[in-house]
Amino acid sequence: MCRSIKTLRPPYTDEVTEADVRAAALQFVRKISGFRAPAAHNAEAFDRAVEMITKASEELLGSLQIRGSR
Repeated sequence: MCRSIKTLRPPYTDEVTEADVRAAALQFVRKISGFRAPAAHNAEAFDRAVEMITKASEELLGSLQIRGSR
């Protein structure tokens, strides 16, 4: 769906920053909402969705067990 979102888990990337996770969340919200930048009356909902998806993504990445890793 979002071809510009890169995989953020090993072995595809060694170091993932908070900015990387937030950028992926932003791309996802842009894709599903259809807005590159929301109008003022939608900005709060848009920003809240980005934050929620960022948090959920960080939790996911933190709990994944990757085979062959230490």
